[in-house]
Amino acid sequence: MGKFVIKKTATGLKFDLKAGNGEVIATSEVYTAEASCIKGIESVKKCCLGEIEDQTAETIERKKHPKFELYQDQAGEYRFRLKARNGQIIATSEGYAAKASAEKGIASVKKNAPEAKIVKAK
Repeated sequence: MGKFVIKKTATGLKFDLKAGNGEVIATSEVYTAEASCIKGIESVKKCCLGEIEDQTAETIERKKHPKFELYQDQAGEYRFRLKARNGQIIATSEGYAAKASAEKGIASVKKNAPEAKIVKAK
């Protein structure tokens, strides 16, 4: 089962969504307060079942928020970001060499986030 791990950074707090095997699936922005970080986690839990907007497709079929945006970065890697109902980015992925790997990452967020426990990094 997945878990949200809250950890301190130099400028605040952030969370990582980790799969059952411990791999990081998605990461948040940096928050200044723990309460805001937890609200971000709750937003991911609520929005993670959104549709996928494939921005790498020849014809992009726009989806309503909440949604995952699958895109290719300037280095040619595939990434995804989860956007909330208000259009704000609430979680992002690492870069993947293959589009299929990014799609598996989205599937993992959809599987793990809804029931994931919240823990604090030690």
